[in-house]
Amino acid sequence: MANGGIIGPVNSVNSAVCVTAKTTTFNSSGTLTAQATANADYLVVAGGGSGGYNAAGGGGAGGYRSSGFGPSPLQGSAVPVTAGTAYTVTIGAGGAGGPSTEAAYGNPSIFSTITSTRGGRAGNDDNWSGGDGGSGGGGGSRGGGLPAGSGNTPPTSPPQGNPGGAGNPTGPRGPQGGGGGATAAGSSGPPSAGGAGGAGAPNAISGSAVTYAGGGGGGTCSGSGGAGGPGGGGAGGGPTGTSGTANTGGGGGGAKDNGPVGGSGGSGVVIVKEPAISIAKSAPGVWSMNTVFDFVKNDNWFEAPSFISGTGGTRTTSGDYAIHTFTASGPFNVTSKGAGGLPTTADFLVVGGGGGGGKNVSGGGGAGGYRESPGTSSGSYTVSPVAGGSAITVTVQDYTITVGAGGAKGASPANPGTDGGVSTFATITSTGGGGGANNGVAGRTGGSGGGGGAGGDSGGAGNTPPTSPAQGNSGGNGGGPSPYGGGGGGGGATANGSGTPGPDRGGPGGNGAGTAINPTPGIGTPGPSGSLRYFSGGGGGGGTSTPTSTGGYGGGGGTGAPANTGAAVSGTPTSGGGGGGTGAPGGDAGAGGPGVVVIRYKFQ
Repeated sequence: MANGGIIGPVNSVNSAVCVTAKTTTFNSSGTLTAQATANADYLVVAGGGSGGYNAAGGGGAGGYRSSGFGPSPLQGSAVPVTAGTAYTVTIGAGGAGGPSTEAAYGNPSIFSTITSTRGGRAGNDDNWSGGDGGSGGGGGSRGGGLPAGSGNTPPTSPPQGNPGGAGNPTGPRGPQGGGGGATAAGSSGPPSAGGAGGAGAPNAISGSAVTYAGGGGGGTCSGSGGAGGPGGGGAGGGPTGTSGTANTGGGGGGAKDNGPVGGSGGSGVVIVKEPAISIAKSAPGVWSMNTVFDFVKNDNWFEAPSFISGTGGTRTTSGDYAIHTFTASGPFNVTSKGAGGLPTTADFLVVGGGGGGGKNVSGGGGAGGYRESPGTSSGSYTVSPVAGGSAITVTVQDYTITVGAGGAKGASPANPGTDGGVSTFATITSTGGGGGANNGVAGRTGGSGGGGGAGGDSGGAGNTPPTSPAQGNSGGNGGGPSPYGGGGGGGGATANGSGTPGPDRGGPGGNGAGTAINPTPGIGTPGPSGSLRYFSGGGGGGGTSTPTSTGGYGGGGGTGAPANTGAAVSGTPTSGGGGGGTGAPGGDAGAGGPGVVVIRYKFQ
C-alpha cells in the first residue's frame, strides 16, 4: 500500500520482549519447541546397561553429556536452537535384566546434535566380557578374569563415561567387576567381594543437584556384592541384582552365584535449559523518511534492549539483582541504562549519619534520616514500614554518592553532641541526626531529632527538613530539675525518642527500621526479624541513676552512662544510629554512627 510516497507493506513497531529462562525435563521421549533463538544448555544421559545373572559384573552407566551445571571437566558447549523449531528428544531405556540370558545394553538418548551412547552390558561367569558403551560393563571372572567394557565408546569430547572393572582373577570363579560411571571407572573388587560401580556426576541444571550415571555393582560367587556407584547404580550380589534408578542412566547390579536375574539398567533423561533472552524492539515494513525523522527527533525510535549496569561501592548480587553498598562517599558509575522494555529504575536505601550524644545529664543523639524506595523495581524484597516514594530512573552518567559521617560526641559539659552528616544519592537526601542536648538545652533538629537535656528541655524535631514519607522522628524531652534528672532519647526512623521513665533516668532511643535490600551482616545491625538488617536507631539519654537507658534497635548507641566515669555507647557504623548521652559531667558521651547508601537494580 502507499506509505508516504513509498510502495511497500504496512509499517509497524513491535515492542521489545523479555523471554524468561525455561527448563524442560524429559523422562520419556518427546518434542521440544524452542521458545527463542539462543544457545541452550543441556543434560543428556543414556539408559544404563543391565547387570548379568549368575555371578556377573555390573552394568555400565549410560553416557553422560552436559554443557554445564556439573563437573567442569565434563562440560561441553551449549547448542543453538531456533525459535519455533521442534526438536525430537529421545530417552534411552535401560537394558533389561532377564533370567538366564546374556546381559543387555542400554539405549542412547538424543537431543539435537547431542547423542549419549548406551551403557555397556555386564559380563558374567559364563565367559562373557563386559560390553563397551557410554560407560563400560564390568567383566566376568571365569578362567582368571575377563576384561571389562571400554567407556566413552564411540569417543566424545569431553568424555561421556569410563571403563568397567575387570573380573578379579582370584581362583576359577572370583568376584566380578563393577560397571563404569560418568566420573570414575568400575572397580575389580577385592578377592572376597564384587567390584563397586564407578561414581556418576552431579548436575544442577534442573535447579537442584542430582547425581546421574553411576555404574552397577558387581556380583560374586562368595562374599558380598559390590556397591552401586553414586548416581543411580544398582548394587550387586543379591539373588537378583538391584536395578539402576529410573531416569539417572545408572547401571544394573550383577547377581550372585546362581542368581537367575541381573538388575536392569536405569532409563536415561534429557533436561534442556533455555536462557532468558531479550528480543529487540523492531520496526518492520517500509517507512517514509519524514516519519523516521520525526521519531528520532522526539527520541521515540526503537533501541536495542539492555539492562542497567554500573560500578562503584561494594557490588554484590542476589539472583538477577545487583546491589551496590557505599560505606564511604564515592561515585556510582552507570555504564548502561535500562532500555528496550527492560527496567530503567533502581531501588535505594539512603541513611544519614547519626547525631552525637551530649555530655552531662544529656540527650541521646538522633538517628540519621532514613529514606527507602518501595522495593518493587528490584525483586519485591521486604522493606520497612516507612519505605515509600518511587525508585530512581538512572541514566548513563556518574552519580556522586555522599555517605554522612556520624556526629561527634559532646566534648565538655557545656557542649551538645554534633549533628550527623547528610547522605545523598541522585535526588534523595537523608539529613543527619540531630545532636543530643547537654543539661539545660533543647535537642537539635535533624533527620531524627536529638534528645533534650535534663531540666525538662524539649527534644529536637525530626523529619527536618520535611520529606514524604517522613525520614525520622523527634527526640524525647529531658526530665527533672536541672542539674539532675535525665536526658531524653534520640528519635529513630520508626518512633520518637522517649522522655525520662523515672527520676534521674535517661530516656530510651527511638527504634529504627529494618529492610532486606541488602541482608548481609556487613551493614546495619540485627533486630527483631532475623532476615532483616536495621538502621537509624536513636541514642539513649543519660541519667544519674540506674538502670541505664537503651538505644533503639538499628544501631542506636544508648546505654546512657549514669556515673561520673561511665562511658556511653556510640552508634553502630553503617547504621546511622545516634550516640548515647552521659549522666554526670565526668562521663564520656557516644558518637553517632556513620550512615550508608545502598542501590539495587535488575542487571540480568
